[in-house]
Amino acid sequence: MREIALDTETTGLNPGKGDRIVEIACVELRNHIPTGEMYQQYINPLRDMPDEAFRVHGLSAEFLADFPRFEDVSEDFLAFIGDDPLVIHNAEFDVRFLNAELARLDHPGIPMNRTIDTLHMARRKFPGAQASLDALCRRFGIDLSGREKHRAIIDTELLAQVYLELIGGSQPGLELAADNSGRDATGPVSTSGADTAPSVREPRPHAPSDAERTAHSRMLEKITEPVWLSN
Repeated sequence: MREIALDTETTGLNPGKGDRIVEIACVELRNHIPTGEMYQQYINPLRDMPDEAFRVHGLSAEFLADFPRFEDVSEDFLAFIGDDPLVIHNAEFDVRFLNAELARLDHPGIPMNRTIDTLHMARRKFPGAQASLDALCRRFGIDLSGREKHRAIIDTELLAQVYLELIGGSQPGLELAADNSGRDATGPVSTSGADTAPSVREPRPHAPSDAERTAHSRMLEKITEPVWLSN
């Protein structure tokens, strides 16, 4: 099964007020595991960079000025993600920005039901606990030492590790296969070997032999005032 872990960086919080995407990063997952295939692109937003956004990701308007516009990279981006599920932390934010960019090109948007939101997963799994990507990395012992700024490519790699932990760790199939009670779970369960009939072992006799009965009786004769005769 192919999935795409995805993250964006932007000039702000509201595409309806002119904020734009400045970086997109994607990591390909096969059966929830990163394959090493990635897509990463800086994007010229054709506008200034607010100080608040620059403090978050460190991408200046001057740095981005030499990179292509979204319309120049949209085909490559859409080809990479294909029709596969998108694993996103706070999917509503990223999808809203992506759909705003796609709408400028008269291209159909990405439906929310195509996304797997790890923020929602974390809130269900750890109600009341912090559910930011940083907090989840600390909870799962994922190394954050290389993350000085919020960069989409770094955050996407961290997201892939967090997603794997949220669905049960490095061997999610074992956990899911062990519970057939109908518990809600994310991701498919491996059916490898499911059609193999279990081996049948002949029943073993457990009745005591005559010698064992005799030995047991002799042992009971040595017990004074047995509790089973007290009534």
